[in-house]
Amino acid sequence: MASPDFKPLTGHCICNTITYTLTARPLITHCCHCTYCQAETGSAFGLNTLIESYNFSITSTAQPLLANRPSPSAPDGSKHLVAYCPNKNCNTDIYSHYEANMTMVFVKAGSLDAESRKRVSPDVHIFASSKVPWMNLSGEAERGVKVYDHFYEHEDVWSTESLERRTKLRTWRAQQKVVGEDV
Repeated sequence: MASPDFKPLTGHCICNTITYTLTARPLITHCCHCTYCQAETGSAFGLNTLIESYNFSITSTAQPLLANRPSPSAPDGSKHLVAYCPNKNCNTDIYSHYEANMTMVFVKAGSLDAESRKRVSPDVHIFASSKVPWMNLSGEAERGVKVYDHFYEHEDVWSTESLERRTKLRTWRAQQKVVGEDV
């Protein structure tokens, strides 16, 4: 449930066929420098805003297409499910679910509307050991954003509110006997 002072975040694919809303503050926003995110985005990093599935909704009548892609973190060959625009002239990736965990949405932050993008910035840089050499992250550390060569422990990075929401989500997953990687 969103706090009373929270204004929902909205976004869309490039052609506006798919629109969506985040109805609560993001749990966290990762700036991921792993080579998989570099390849997937065709850029220097991926920027993903994490939110519980029940705080994310597709608001367009059109629904995204889903594709199972190899997961970067799964040596067992698990996939991650990527949602993208069905318009063949767009095909923008909008969000994904990792390791069959449909309860957590990784929203591609670049697909947020301009006003919403102004309200989202990286909370953490991950896999900085594989960042492009010309990117200097010292300014991020100066503004209090943690930088990790690999991944991190949630308790070291997530806010108290986000950790509480994570606990609530994990409890719900256990009660519902939801399968997939834990959050």
